[in-house]
Amino acid sequence: MKKFNLFKEIIVVQKMDLLKAINTSKEFAITIAGEIKQEPYTPNDIFIFLGKYTASQSSILMPKAAPSIAEILGKNYQVVEDDDRVLIKAFSNWQELISVNLPRASYDDTTGDGVSEFSSSTMEDIGWNATEFSIKYRELVEVIEENCEGTLLCIEQENPYQFSGLGFIKDEENAVHVLYEHCQKRVKEIMLSDDAYALETLSDDELEAAEFFKLA
Repeated sequence: MKKFNLFKEIIVVQKMDLLKAINTSKEFAITIAGEIKQEPYTPNDIFIFLGKYTASQSSILMPKAAPSIAEILGKNYQVVEDDDRVLIKAFSNWQELISVNLPRASYDDTTGDGVSEFSSSTMEDIGWNATEFSIKYRELVEVIEENCEGTLLCIEQENPYQFSGLGFIKDEENAVHVLYEHCQKRVKEIMLSDDAYALETLSDDELEAAEFFKLA
C-alpha cells in the first residue's frame, strides 16, 4: 500500500476547478489527488476536504469583500495560491478528516488501541477467526500493507513518534485471498508447534475457526 502522510504531502488543485465548485454553493470534495468532486462520491474516494461555501449577505451600505480560498477552506488548512494552482496542506484538519473518510475506509488505525476490525464482512470473518489462535489484527494489517494495493491515509512523524491512519484497500478480492492464505498458514504452524492448540485440545470456538481455515 502507498502511504499518504499529510505531514509531508502537498495537494495541488486547479484553481479554476476549485472556484467553480465553491461558487455552486453545493457540497464538494477535494481528493488526495487534487481532484474536485461532487456527489455521488465513489467508495474509493479519499478526501482532504469536504464541505460547501455559502456567501453571507452583504448590504449596500456595508459591502463585504470576497473571502480568499484559504478563508473558505478554513483555518486548519495551509493554502498557497500559485497562478492557476492552489497548493494545500491538510494535516491540521486530521481529526475532521477521520470522520469524513471513515465511512469508506477498510480499517481504522487512528486510536491508541490499534486496529480492532475490518469494515468488509468477508475480511472481518478472517480476522475474527484468526484471533482464536492469538493472531492479532496488527499482524494482519501489516500483511495487507506489505502485499496489497491501496492507500494508507495518515499523519506520521518520527520525533516524537506519532501515527494515526485509515487504510483503503484498492482490490478487496485480492486482499481477502492474501489474508486468508496468510492466516491459514499461520494457524497451521500454531497447531503443529503449540500443544495448547493441538487439534484434539481445541475448544469449540477454536475448532470452528480451524474448520474455517480448512484445517480440521
